[in-house]
Amino acid sequence: MLLCQISDPHLVPEGTLAYGKVDTPALLERCVRAIRALPRQPEAVVATGDLTDHALPEEYGLLRELLAPLTVPVYLLPGNHDERGALQAAFPDMPHLRGEDGFVQYAVEDFDLRLVVLDTVVPRAPGGELCARRLAWLDRTLAASRRPTVVAQHHPPIAAGMTLMDSMRLANPAAQAEVIARHPHVQRVISGHYHRPFHARFAGTVASVCPSTAHQLVLDLVPDAGLSFTFEPSGYQLHLWQDGELVTHTAVVGDFPTWGDRD
Repeated sequence: MLLCQISDPHLVPEGTLAYGKVDTPALLERCVRAIRALPRQPEAVVATGDLTDHALPEEYGLLRELLAPLTVPVYLLPGNHDERGALQAAFPDMPHLRGEDGFVQYAVEDFDLRLVVLDTVVPRAPGGELCARRLAWLDRTLAASRRPTVVAQHHPPIAAGMTLMDSMRLANPAAQAEVIARHPHVQRVISGHYHRPFHARFAGTVASVCPSTAHQLVLDLVPDAGLSFTFEPSGYQLHLWQDGELVTHTAVVGDFPTWGDRD
């Protein structure tokens, strides 16, 4: 199975720029075109949050329009820039977004790789958290099937050495690690939020963070550094499940020269 992950498009109303500088709708449209042009099409796409910048109905309407060219199932989850109710209202044809117990979390059983979508959002807060109810749901859901599983969430449970962003990651990673460690069939915990890719071991598996389809964050590993944006190429990730192993590729969006058998 090939699972495509996109993250953090931060859509703003068409004709405007995010932060006065970034045409996030155009960048998402470009990313969707790149995915459609892949030599091997993914079986599904998961978008790991911050789908919009202000959670406006028109932003979610634009999200629907820009994702429409994808011909495979698309699974959405909220980030700290999103609002659960607005997301659910914008996609009434996605009943799984109703989630459970007030959270947008659900399991997808339709593929060789099981997808468990987890809601880490704390309303009106940049950082994430997993309360006791969400942790219990995760434990029950992972215990319900021993099939190879990917857990998708917005806030990473790992730190990147980027001081300010690390202060806004998942607040209680040790509690999630305790749950994940009980379920060795979890092949990956995938997330977004940081606007750049990185990976680390976590609870007996690997936590993987996806770049943004829009702007990236400057890779500043100096302690106490602030946040700066960069116009590095946007990107997405491809998670390939084959022969009992999950391999993650980070792809950048752009027109680059090639040579070889495909010429």
